[in-house]
Amino acid sequence: MFNKILIANRGEIACRVAATCKRLGIASVAVYSDADANAKHVAACDEAVHIGGSTAAESYLRVERIIEAARATGAQAVHPGYGFLSENEDFAKACEAAGLVFIGPPVEAIAAMGSKAAAKALMHEAAVPLVPGYHGDDQDPQLLHREADAIGYPVLLKASAGGGGKGMRVVERSEDFAAALASCKREAASSFGNDRVLIEKYLTRPRHVEVQVFADRHGGAVYLFDRDCSVQRRHQKVLEEAPAPGLSAEIKREMGEAAVAAARAVNYVGAGTVEFIMTGTGHFYFMEMNTRLQVEHPVTEMVTGQDLVEWQLRVAADEPLPLTQEQIKLDGHAIEARIYAEHPARGFLPSTGTLKYLRMPQGVEFVLGESGRKAAVRIDSGVREGDTITPFYDPMIAKLIVHGATREEALARMSRALRACEVVGPHTNVEFLQRIVASEPFATGDLDTGLIERHHDALFAPLKKPFKEALALACAALLTREGGTAHGASPWDALSHWRLNSGYTQTLGWRNLDDESVFTVSFARDGATQTLEHDGMREEFTWSAATGDHEYRATIGDARVTGRVFVDGDTFHVFCLGETLAFEWQNLLAHAADTEGGEGRLTAPMPGKVIAVLVEPGAVVEKGTPLIVMEAMKMEHTIGAPAAGTVAEVLYAVGDQVADGAQLLVLDVKSA
Repeated sequence: MFNKILIANRGEIACRVAATCKRLGIASVAVYSDADANAKHVAACDEAVHIGGSTAAESYLRVERIIEAARATGAQAVHPGYGFLSENEDFAKACEAAGLVFIGPPVEAIAAMGSKAAAKALMHEAAVPLVPGYHGDDQDPQLLHREADAIGYPVLLKASAGGGGKGMRVVERSEDFAAALASCKREAASSFGNDRVLIEKYLTRPRHVEVQVFADRHGGAVYLFDRDCSVQRRHQKVLEEAPAPGLSAEIKREMGEAAVAAARAVNYVGAGTVEFIMTGTGHFYFMEMNTRLQVEHPVTEMVTGQDLVEWQLRVAADEPLPLTQEQIKLDGHAIEARIYAEHPARGFLPSTGTLKYLRMPQGVEFVLGESGRKAAVRIDSGVREGDTITPFYDPMIAKLIVHGATREEALARMSRALRACEVVGPHTNVEFLQRIVASEPFATGDLDTGLIERHHDALFAPLKKPFKEALALACAALLTREGGTAHGASPWDALSHWRLNSGYTQTLGWRNLDDESVFTVSFARDGATQTLEHDGMREEFTWSAATGDHEYRATIGDARVTGRVFVDGDTFHVFCLGETLAFEWQNLLAHAADTEGGEGRLTAPMPGKVIAVLVEPGAVVEKGTPLIVMEAMKMEHTIGAPAAGTVAEVLYAVGDQVADGAQLLVLDVKSA
């Protein structure tokens, strides 16, 4: 076994690998960029080496700097994690040339599976079922268009060297093909340095099911059961679970054996994932093989009791697989939710900012030891409270993983765990995840990759929240901050709100940030009685100040509630009854409610880079006309005209970096 390894990655996967190293007594070396100088993964490792600027191209994709760091620190091997250089054959070759063990498959296997087109050809030879499509070398746009027409729409364009949902487009009609191809190629080139694409028949209502495989250098090859990753947005996974629900034992065995056959076809070594697409009739087709550990590997760990990172290290050290196929046992059900900094209601655009307040449910960060014991709740995260989600990397905050004896038990545990997630700073998808987990299709296992789109209206419907209870807690926090006294406290401790032989009334102005409504609340105290009046209702009100970790208790009328309130300036973030509400205190003596103008202003929905300007000043556009294409976190976002009008001025050029909310151009809106 190795004495020291370098982890050529960042975030939660770097922390995850470091945890296994620590348990096994292996020293670990982190690498970090300018933006990650104080990151969690740097603190998690025994040593750390600075490798460059904030962007991935300046740091985590710099092969020579990573090799140099490994040699300088005396590391014997390099773990690439996932993403970045994990499936880069040149990096694997560079490690080998430097005398370092690459903790991954052989270079030949990476090359074979790195090209989706070449992989399809290999799978055809290995008799693994394939989706009809075009995987050829000729990338002439007109030829690709003819092939798509011949396959029949809808078709799926995929970056041949891609992964993670990047460089993918669904094309519904022949007339949309050329624009989709151009966009797909741009994104593929930006993300992978290779704009080659392949075309496949797009199956309606497919499931995405994958199989975890492992192979060693001694002829051993096994599969560690299956995972369902069908719930996706923008072709990226949102929820994963193991085992895949609703599949017969025969189908599971056939998929597992097909996955092992795929691995053997390329003389695979180490951890890999063979991804299949399934139809409602139970037929499955090979999509691709990821020659690395997957983001969703924890659900497999939770149902098998095996530490897959330890397996990787042992196989890389030329040991045989720890278990045979017959020795691998399935125990219960596990679900993983990816908690992202993003705006679900704004097309899942990434969000950035400082994590001012971060509370995860009671769980553990690393649960697998020699005993194979599992915890009910596990948190894999690469950030801490006070860290910043930047535009340079994937905006993941944490992976929340739960385990139960049955799928129903795991679902209930996930629902409770999500209700305990509390984040202030960037926007998150926590509420959206709660809705999916509680939705009928997910709860009943009616899964396919179009679940979110098909149930969009229900998943984004206005949600009834505990407004009165949250308001009471916000008022309690404000009164505490302003020097009020809680129920039962001594009036002599008060700075306000108490008068000898008389009552006291104060008007509090609030803005509900959920719906931007502005309202007032009257707080009154007459002797020992406190009341709150809002919307014509006057109810008795008692409260107690924080008892620790921002906690408050309040009673308003017959409603009693305990929750946490994080105060950020004049914004009060309330977490109660599993819901989140935010109120902004309107200091009526200092300012009025903010107003937003700007018809004709077009602002950036997220920080990023302008990669295409589609109009010039003087252009007449209709509502929805594409104006500017931005790139953020390797994903393209096309910004359309909010209304019909004439472009008066374009304020940014291709290549410019823009901040969230920056005005991109001026549009003279056509009057009705």
